Amino acid sequence: MAKKNVGIHERLQGIGREFVDICHYVILFLISVVVWTAGKEFIEIVQKGSADLKDILMLFIYLELLAMIGIYFKTHRLPVQFLIFIAITALSRHLVVDVQAVSDYFHLWLLATISVAIMLLSGAIVILTWTAKTFGRPEDNLDKQHANLIVNALLPDNAQAPDSHTKHRRE
Repeated sequence: MAKKNVGIHERLQGIGREFVDICHYVILFLISVVVWTAGKEFIEIVQKGSADLKDILMLFIYLELLAMIGIYFKTHRLPVQFLIFIAITALSRHLVVDVQAVSDYFHLWLLATISVAIMLLSGAIVILTWTAKTFGRPEDNLDKQHANLIVNALLPDNAQAPDSHTKHRRE
């Protein structure tokens, strides 16, 4: 039998979680328009008969966006690493395609700035991966708190949930 006296705070937390989930699905559906755009790009490449480097790099950006959306629908987590991969690919595309069209003096500064940005983003990937493996992810604790709320709501009034002190790590 479920607990009858669930507080207003827990109810609002549940409503908030549902609202966030609905917003995520709506926004991810809007982002999935990427499928249409990627298909259009692919058809243009086929009609042209060849693919330039800028076209291939753009298709990689579409692929990474679709992979990020797929991971969200499977795990209900939006990995920041994929956003960083997309940024690195976009900067690489900009470096290869657009930087050649600017003047020589500005070209060197732009080249150096984009290269440093790519190195910083790569370092961020390394740090995020290391901290996730070493300390876990923040959403792991949120999952435990959510599970504890559900368990406590299902237990009778005088029972207590078992306490788990096992460290949860993802490999």
